[in-house]
Amino acid sequence: MRPTPDRHPSNQHVRRIVLPSGKTIEVVYFEQHPALAGREADLIDMHVCAACASPLVHPVDWEESGPRHWEVTVRCPECEHVATGVYDQATVDRFDEILDDGIDTILRDLKRLTRANMEGEIERFVAALDADLILPEDF
Repeated sequence: MRPTPDRHPSNQHVRRIVLPSGKTIEVVYFEQHPALAGREADLIDMHVCAACASPLVHPVDWEESGPRHWEVTVRCPECEHVATGVYDQATVDRFDEILDDGIDTILRDLKRLTRANMEGEIERFVAALDADLILPEDF
């Protein structure tokens, strides 16, 4: 009997994939990391560098490693340390949230910097207009 998504042993997971040709195949994932299964409650800070403790670690590569785990390669921009590990879905989700928060912070800073730069350009333009330093030939 072939496993189906509804009926399968607890150590495997079946995923149906439709190929570009239209053919459907079933991929059976067997839990390859039983030692990690009991550690899902452990908090792993994937964003913290194991070498220098920088909180700026970011992912450079990732792929599924079973139904509930990911193999992720991370890099530290401060010490250039690169590491690869297998993490449960909850840990990867926490890492993703931290990355999203970092992106939000960067975008807020970018908007503030852009506004400050534009204000500076406008002030210089107005000063140049007031001093008659801008001529019709400049356009």
